Amino acid sequence: MTNPKPGLTETLMLFTGRDDGPDQITLAEIVSRLDDQARGVLIILFALPNCIPSIPGTSAVTGLPLVFLTLQMALNQPPWLPRFIAQRSISRARLADVLARAVPWLLKVERWIHPRLEPLTSDSAERLVGILGLILSLTIMLPIPFGNTLPSVALIIFAMGFIGRDGAWILGGLFVTGMAATVLAAAGWAAFVATLAVTAHMFGL
Repeated sequence: MTNPKPGLTETLMLFTGRDDGPDQITLAEIVSRLDDQARGVLIILFALPNCIPSIPGTSAVTGLPLVFLTLQMALNQPPWLPRFIAQRSISRARLADVLARAVPWLLKVERWIHPRLEPLTSDSAERLVGILGLILSLTIMLPIPFGNTLPSVALIIFAMGFIGRDGAWILGGLFVTGMAATVLAAAGWAAFVATLAVTAHMFGL
């Protein structure tokens, strides 16, 4: 009898559970220890820190790997990271802190994930979501205050949907993507109006 496959939360916690391990863990090591869930787990791993506003400058570090992963998703290629990204290391303590905040939520969420609406998790659907994910990943890298939270949440929902073959979660990811687009469009319009007002004031219009 084979051992049951570890769940998503167990898989994530594997990266912080070794007390005798090094203080730093490289992205290459993380990739090498993942199985067929690699892409989804990596997307969740890189998107999670952007959902915690208390960690500054995170989007600049995690956004680029997300761009590569979602691009590969759109092209239906296996997950991999370029060497200059793969050799980067993450503090095991910092990673443990992020996961400690997220795990209680993830444990509750996992209970609601099961195979359904599976055509929405097909290869063709995954490519289309990969295109949306690429746009979301690029948005995460933009210096917009709190502008990376909703895109990160959408990526996490998409990833969990594909890991669990749950099309309902893909629909949820599309809904959050729409919310993110609305918020960013409103922020862009507000910035445009403010720029016009400042320009008009400068020229006495």
